[in-house]
Amino acid sequence: MLAFTLLAQKPTPATPQSKSILVKGGTVHVGNGKVIDDGAVGFRDGKIDFVGFEYGVTAVYDTVIDAHGTHVYPGFILADATLGLQEVDQVRATADVDETGELEPEVRAQPAFNVDSRIIPTVRSNGVLLVQATPRGGTISGTSSIMQLDAWDWEAATVKVDDAIHLNWPRAYVREGWWAEPGATKKEKLDVRAERIDALRQFFLTAKAYGTGRSPEVDLRCAAMQGLFDGSQTLFVHADLAREIQEAILFAKELGISRLVIVGGYDAWRVSDLLRDNKVDVVLQRLHSLPHRDDDDVDLPYRLPVLLKERGVRFCLGYSGEHERMGSRNLAFAAGTAAAYGLDKEAALQSITLDAARVLGIDKAYGSLEVGKSATLIMSTGDVLDMRTNNVTQAFIDGRRISLDDHQKALYRQYMAREIR
Repeated sequence: MLAFTLLAQKPTPATPQSKSILVKGGTVHVGNGKVIDDGAVGFRDGKIDFVGFEYGVTAVYDTVIDAHGTHVYPGFILADATLGLQEVDQVRATADVDETGELEPEVRAQPAFNVDSRIIPTVRSNGVLLVQATPRGGTISGTSSIMQLDAWDWEAATVKVDDAIHLNWPRAYVREGWWAEPGATKKEKLDVRAERIDALRQFFLTAKAYGTGRSPEVDLRCAAMQGLFDGSQTLFVHADLAREIQEAILFAKELGISRLVIVGGYDAWRVSDLLRDNKVDVVLQRLHSLPHRDDDDVDLPYRLPVLLKERGVRFCLGYSGEHERMGSRNLAFAAGTAAAYGLDKEAALQSITLDAARVLGIDKAYGSLEVGKSATLIMSTGDVLDMRTNNVTQAFIDGRRISLDDHQKALYRQYMAREIR
């Protein structure tokens, strides 16, 4: 019974950094495209105070970690995820990801984030240290928050509260069937779709007017939208097709929404000029997926990153879809796939580090190994983007050395220690 009790516990969150640490001798991947061989990273009180060649270190550190033969990376950042919001798909009591209703911007992911999720240790043991916890469902799903993955409670886990509102743009086409037996693709009825877009426009206009008026009544839904109009929040529009993306961009411009991000973006490369000219970023769909159209190249999903990079569109990688919570531990391997299909390897790394931080608006503190930024980093004995050599051995969040133990590793130890009779 004791063994099973222990297996049910999550690793204890690390205490704040009290002693300075120097990681020296490894290959330092800064996250902005720069690589430092025989490099070093030093940090105190949770902040990086040295990045450079090992021979350039002059300060004294309390702890020195020999990183020769290893690689040092910024911690990975996962955008548009339900990690921490749902535990078991078939158990409704564990689901805080999808609320009833169509237009629910006041639904907030932050207080629903479950730091005790048994999935989180498995995900962070593969380098994912920050996540944009995002609600799902409806037309306006709610408000996301950016969380770090080692904390006692949701307050301590919060990196950026209420960073974005998520809108599922009305689909232009609907495909029947399922992935193994896809059916015909049908165009949505124009009148029905036009009504849905018009209803959205009216809702946004009402919310905008609410912010400039002095209504004696409090409208929680309209109040939750105000950040879109004063620039403190970003509108994340979930859309894949070129027509949907174009409509969303024009919609945001019409309503004076200054910050827009497209999520999914399967056709983003087709409208790259529009995205680039309007400074619209993209959270790309999971690369490990099938093409959307029968006549698309079978490897098109893998080549989407390099297509956007060539066209000057900033993007990061997402991992939404079936089994996304447990599957998000493979985020690094999605970046590796992008590298295998034409994207420069350091650019692939940047798509889950610095560019992800830029898309989410946290790049002043996270996303790269630079002086003054948070000491949020990982170490691996091999190329972390390659599933054959990936082996994350140490990780730090804000300078705190976190545990990389998880449920799977505990099971491995348990059964390896089993006596064979």
